[in-house]
Amino acid sequence: MSTDVNQPVIEEFRTNGGKVGGPFEGGDLLLLTTTGAKSGSEHTVPLGFIRDGDQLLVVASAAGAPQHPVWYHNLLANPLVQVEIGTEQFEAIAVPAEGERRDRLFAHVVREQPGYGDYQARTDRILPVVVLERGDPQDGEAPAEVTNLADKMLEVHTWLRSQLRHVRAEVDAHFAALAAHQGPGRPPAPGLGLQIRQHCLAFCQFLEFHHKGEDEHLFPNVRNYHPHLGSTLDRLHEEHQTVARLQGELVTLLADISSADPERLRFELDRLAEELRAHLDYEEESIFPVLRDVPWPPPQVAEA
Repeated sequence: MSTDVNQPVIEEFRTNGGKVGGPFEGGDLLLLTTTGAKSGSEHTVPLGFIRDGDQLLVVASAAGAPQHPVWYHNLLANPLVQVEIGTEQFEAIAVPAEGERRDRLFAHVVREQPGYGDYQARTDRILPVVVLERGDPQDGEAPAEVTNLADKMLEVHTWLRSQLRHVRAEVDAHFAALAAHQGPGRPPAPGLGLQIRQHCLAFCQFLEFHHKGEDEHLFPNVRNYHPHLGSTLDRLHEEHQTVARLQGELVTLLADISSADPERLRFELDRLAEELRAHLDYEEESIFPVLRDVPWPPPQVAEA
């Protein structure tokens, strides 16, 4: 849900394929939909954006207000967001830049849109620069063409596996940075950082949503049509519960990144990765054969 002042802009944006008039006319505008940190409801806001190569940037400026905008607090709690640019819609992971990277990106922002420099001059807070990373599968053995439900599920599994590799690589890079800071006279070691936190949270939130959909919809339907797979589905459901427990422990650890133990993070992430990979392998082996008979996308049912 959006605020009254934003609603006309949002409606005009969606009606006219991303084109709006008034103060936004001619500017680069997107719609960002976040999930409320407290309410859990969806909130959509129109925001100016800046491109930096392939990166898509938004700034939590609030026109230089003394507090961060609500949408920024929402994406810290729920990094998975929806982005609309023109007629294109896609899911993204919202990652605030930190330190030297933030300063470099903000300098680029000001070169492109000098008004953000004026906003920064109005407030003592450092204006966050948020990178909107597309949530598309990155690499792996995803099917080139999705024609059935097994293909669609494999596409999701590929994304999950690629995100696991991505997060693990970030954690390894963090430990390399820790090693570089060891020794007398060295500066303080870097904390875990928002980048690792946001990617871990996004992964966990997507995984939770995916498993909930399987438990509530996919598995009951498979059971109805293939009752001989009952024990297999029971095992998959139990594995979901195990993964959820490990996932919950990881999310709890990430609640306060300033005090989180990096060694504990790596341990919890490895435990989750081992359990999840085994679960995905078993699911693909056990129920994908029957899912290949289900066309995707589902055929349209003619209205009476």
